[in-house]
Amino acid sequence: MVERLVLRRKEFALLQAYIYQHIGISLGDHKIYLVQARLAKRVKQLGLSSFGAYYDYLVADKKRGELEYLSSLISTNVTSFFREAKQWEFLKRELPSIIERSGGKLRIWSAACSSGEEPYSIAMFLMEHLPNYTQYDIKILATDVSSKVLKIAMNGLYSQKAILSLNELYLRKYFSTEMVEGEAFYRIRDAVKQRILFREFNLVTGDYSLFDAKALNIIFCRNVMIYFDKSTQSALVDRFYTILPKNGYLFIGSSEALTDMKKDFRSKSASIYQKA
Repeated sequence: MVERLVLRRKEFALLQAYIYQHIGISLGDHKIYLVQARLAKRVKQLGLSSFGAYYDYLVADKKRGELEYLSSLISTNVTSFFREAKQWEFLKRELPSIIERSGGKLRIWSAACSSGEEPYSIAMFLMEHLPNYTQYDIKILATDVSSKVLKIAMNGLYSQKAILSLNELYLRKYFSTEMVEGEAFYRIRDAVKQRILFREFNLVTGDYSLFDAKALNIIFCRNVMIYFDKSTQSALVDRFYTILPKNGYLFIGSSEALTDMKKDFRSKSASIYQKA
């Protein structure tokens, strides 16, 4: 009989503090059973006898490879193509003025791109709604803390379930079909991929000096801050404010808001803010 691993309160407190320090996710005490369920298989895979031993393993891992794996287990990577429909409607209306202000040089950051649906949606949207798309200097940076989901994003192969929100026009123009073990999958075409740069980046501990000051026009950071406490949210918004130029946009999730944030962002539409 396989012995069931139990996450003890002392072990949970250690993991709780480590996750907050390195990932920025604030786990309440009631999350102990969720953490136990999500980490138990990994602890066994590593041949460790307890969650305390797993904590020691994390701390000893100087290359931070296990931290990345832990992040993918703790966070929930729920995404889809063209989610938050009202935001895309707003972007369609504002796109001409954004392009005019940018002088045809457009820089967009998908700050928690998960398995790639968001940055690919951005690229397809621009290709669809921007006349003479190829004449503009457009780059989309797509980052995530997890190399596991980044590999899925860079591969760009999606199941039938994943593309349910897309209409036939987008499927024909921007995807090719592949059969994998008798099942139809959809692969993003290279023309969509070519303007996107995928990189691993931790929003909490990452080095923001790597960003060219005021070079970004739009930041998408949707359904990420809900995992953070107020102080981490505020610090993140401060960083976004610093790297955005005047009139730059910040798109966040529909369940998020910048209330109580001190930085001077104006609310423009549903979960869309503009730097004043």
